[in-house]
Amino acid sequence: VQLQASGGGLVQPGGSLRLSCAASGFKVASYAVGWFRQAPGKEREGVACFSSSDGTTYYADFVKGRFTISRDNAKNTVSLQMNSLKPEDTAVYYCAADPWTSWCQASTYDYWGQGTQVTVSS
Repeated sequence: VQLQASGGGLVQPGGSLRLSCAASGFKVASYAVGWFRQAPGKEREGVACFSSSDGTTYYADFVKGRFTISRDNAKNTVSLQMNSLKPEDTAVYYCAADPWTSWCQASTYDYWGQGTQVTVSS
């Protein structure tokens, strides 16, 4: 199982970014897949996830209405569209996958990508 995240960068407050995660070794349609982030000095937190059991989506309260997770089963990718970005969204963003979990908690995910830096600053 491998995950390759991309799409991070520097953006001004109010701007948008789209993160992509290319998966190999498994099918994103069959696993729980999600996006997590970790800011300096803070724990890794769930941002948005697809459940393994029924594919339902979970969004952390701090991104509801601003971020959208999606997956392309044909391309075997998972994306995170981030709009109305705020300085507090600055963090390293990781994509992750797990065959069993129904939770959007980092401790329940076994497979991780390398992370991509998102910086929101004027």
